Amino acid sequence: MELPICVTCGVQYAGPRPDCPICEDERQYVGWEGQRWTTLEELRGGHRGRVAEEGPGVVGIGTEPSIAIGQRALLLRAPTGNVLWDMVTHIDDDLVRRVNDLGGVSAIAISHPHYYGTMIEWARAFDAPVHIHEADRRWVARPDDAVAFWSGDTLELADGLTLINAGVHFAGGQVLHWRDARALFSGDIVQVVNDRDWVSFMYSYPNYIPERPRTVRRALRLLEPYDFDRVYGAWWNKIVYSGGKEAVRRSAERYLSHALDDE
Repeated sequence: MELPICVTCGVQYAGPRPDCPICEDERQYVGWEGQRWTTLEELRGGHRGRVAEEGPGVVGIGTEPSIAIGQRALLLRAPTGNVLWDMVTHIDDDLVRRVNDLGGVSAIAISHPHYYGTMIEWARAFDAPVHIHEADRRWVARPDDAVAFWSGDTLELADGLTLINAGVHFAGGQVLHWRDARALFSGDIVQVVNDRDWVSFMYSYPNYIPERPRTVRRALRLLEPYDFDRVYGAWWNKIVYSGGKEAVRRSAERYLSHALDDE
């Protein structure tokens, strides 16, 4: 309840500190008013959880009013056990009850450090491991035995549920493929843009630093074996509703054609 939470990114730290390394990294920024902190106790005084359907078998979990970056998490209601994809900072007894009414959480996976939020609070509330790629170990702000680091290109969480280390945005940036739902859950590793027939790729979104072409090409190679129609982005309704795999392919081609144009 009293552990510090960065107001700008929403990540909870293990103890008091003067800075937020995640925000001081060039992919993020320190708030214009300087480094500010809050706590779960403070947040619970003015925020509440939002739970709403985002797609077939997929339930969005967000916060009203929004906190920090404003992303929402997704609860994948899979037959092998619910998976919580990505993370929000706010959690209280009412939100835990509502998620338990949906079947609880068997495993948690988070796309990248900007969304680590209060992941240890969620892990303890549901007795669920948090799967994070080894390449992003340094960014874990609250080390805990609940964090399960993995390495390599892919990790099968359960039958038909596969984490893929796309490596965009962060070295450990991961997406989740759900075979039976024909869906890719991408956070902003593969960013669903406002024209929801397209996606894009960035090293830093707030600071407009493009991703390296070789990194985008590697991500495409890793995604090639997987079929998917939908791509679920990081915010409410940021979804490619059909033709998702083709949308990712042609979006990458467009990105690379602009990034590599040297005429």
